[in-house]
Amino acid sequence: MTSHNLHVSYTAPDTTKSFQHSIPASATNDPLVAKQAHLTALQTLVPKLQDEINVFLTARMEEDSKSQGQISEKEAKEEENYGEEVVEDE
Repeated sequence: MTSHNLHVSYTAPDTTKSFQHSIPASATNDPLVAKQAHLTALQTLVPKLQDEINVFLTARMEEDSKSQGQISEKEAKEEENYGEEVVEDE
């Protein structure tokens, strides 16, 4: 039984961040069952990893915006309406 890790590294000039989750080893000797268990674990862990990365990157973006001063009016409006369809009046 060998355990595996799901590992991602973020590297920027001023910081490095690692994200890691352990994929449990299968307790069976049946290769098909072990493969299914491994894939099931990945299906669960990948979205968790994505969420962690998104939280980290969002925080970094906010820090960058603060360090550069105020964001432009256009950027503020885009952020306010993020994820929503906006129909502008003409």
